[in-house]
Amino acid sequence: MVRKSLKRFVWLILPAGFAGIFFLCVPWHTEGLSSHPHPARSYEESVQRIEAFMSREPAAMNPACHLLFMTHGRKVNSVIVLVHGYTSCPRQFRELGQALYALGSNVLIAPLPHHGLADRMTEEQGRLSAEELVAYADEMIDTAQGMGEQVTMVGLSAGGVTTAWAAQHRRDLNLGVIISPAFGFKVIPTFLTAVTMNVVLFLPDSFRWWDPLLQDKAGLPYTYPRYSKHALAQILRLGFAVRENARQTSPASHKILVVTNDNDNDVNNDMTATIVNTWLRHDARLRSYRFSADLKLGHDLIDPARPDARTDIVYPRLIELITQQMLSDKDANTP
Repeated sequence: MVRKSLKRFVWLILPAGFAGIFFLCVPWHTEGLSSHPHPARSYEESVQRIEAFMSREPAAMNPACHLLFMTHGRKVNSVIVLVHGYTSCPRQFRELGQALYALGSNVLIAPLPHHGLADRMTEEQGRLSAEELVAYADEMIDTAQGMGEQVTMVGLSAGGVTTAWAAQHRRDLNLGVIISPAFGFKVIPTFLTAVTMNVVLFLPDSFRWWDPLLQDKAGLPYTYPRYSKHALAQILRLGFAVRENARQTSPASHKILVVTNDNDNDVNNDMTATIVNTWLRHDARLRSYRFSADLKLGHDLIDPARPDARTDIVYPRLIELITQQMLSDKDANTP
């Protein structure tokens, strides 16, 4: 009798257990991250929007982290929006922006929400949300419309996920350049990424050192030495939204360039490959490029102030790839 009751209990509890596992494995709250375009109609309006953005920057900003606007004083053929990575700031992209500006483009580099504060130990970064990244992408592309005939957005890591969202949703984006996007993290197995994200967002936030040995001495003077688990989970959430949208529709942007680093020890390149393949099934005009592992590049390919920086290798190749894609009107489905 006891054995029969135990069997009955097991058969009752098993479906609930499987349902719970399935519920945890499905990314939560990836819906509703949609675009609301309101593009600038002239160069003058773009400048006004940039001035308005700068007026909203907190008084406690690190002087190195204010918005950077490199302009030729008028609307030109190309405008490039550069989107820095999580816990960094516009200073990360300054030198690359200057190189692109010298080639004739107007360049805009604005701090992500809650970034660039002088207090490197601030917990403000923990407030970052996928909704804010979406609003930021919309605002940057809207602002850029008045500064160039063709709009290109280039993003690294969290900026790469933000750019991927823009490429999926914005038809007025000519080229989205997605560099080492943080769709997943290497320390988390792919099949556990959604579970981890869901659990982290359910629990109270906590902060961890990027470098547990150096702690607050780690990083650069304009970067945060800690990360928020909630903020990282929100970046993953936006990535899962891109993946779900990509399954349903082709990307809206005219062209996409995806750049990965085989030596990257931080992000999950397999998850990037999944989204790339999904886009290609929709016949997206997409080109992929991989920096080989033997170059021994770090995750941050962009900031020349990094001890492991190889911008002498990275910048010329990135500039070549970006300019080729900006100028190309041919089918870009190449490996």
